[in-house]
Amino acid sequence: MSTVGTWTLWGHIAAGVVAVLAGTVALATEKGGLRHRQAGRAFVASMAVVVVTTFGLLAVEWTQTRIFLSLVAVFSGYFAFAGYRILSMKRPDSGPGIVDWAAAVAVVLACAGMGVWGVARLAAGDTFGTVLLVFGGIGVAIGGGDIRRFRAGGGGQWLPLHLSRMLGAFIATVSAVSAVNLASALGVIAWLWPTAVGVPLIAYYTRQYSA
Repeated sequence: MSTVGTWTLWGHIAAGVVAVLAGTVALATEKGGLRHRQAGRAFVASMAVVVVTTFGLLAVEWTQTRIFLSLVAVFSGYFAFAGYRILSMKRPDSGPGIVDWAAAVAVVLACAGMGVWGVARLAAGDTFGTVLLVFGGIGVAIGGGDIRRFRAGGGGQWLPLHLSRMLGAFIATVSAVSAVNLASALGVIAWLWPTAVGVPLIAYYTRQYSA
């Protein structure tokens, strides 16, 4: 790998570590409190770096693994972006802008492609297709749900929406970290266990903070 690629990789790793730490703090602290908001901003900023460096690594080395990780970056980056943007749309007189529509359409297209790729890999006998299908299905469901919400005027309870999107981004980040370190031992489980743990957590927070 070139020097540029090496520095991009280290930047990607550092941003991923910050995202996991900041996300953990945001999850553990009082929602709406100063520490929660500070950790949330650090999480969103580090996720932005993760996404940019992922595409930088793809430019350096065009492989199937890097293509998949770039699709995951679109998936996780959208969750963080949507969770942040929901805070800007919580006022009754505000609504989704062009950037929100563009991001939602982009994640639906990327995740639909991920799902099709997953079907093809499963048909070829590759169990990793399960990971592609799960992530792709979640992305299409959430992005499609946001598009429907935008068409209805962008309404909805902002706090559960914010928490679910941020938790989705956190789960995707933990999944990537887990896969890098545990895939050789656990296989596809290294990718999927954070989702298995995180989805009930999202359901819990949604119930807790829904009016």
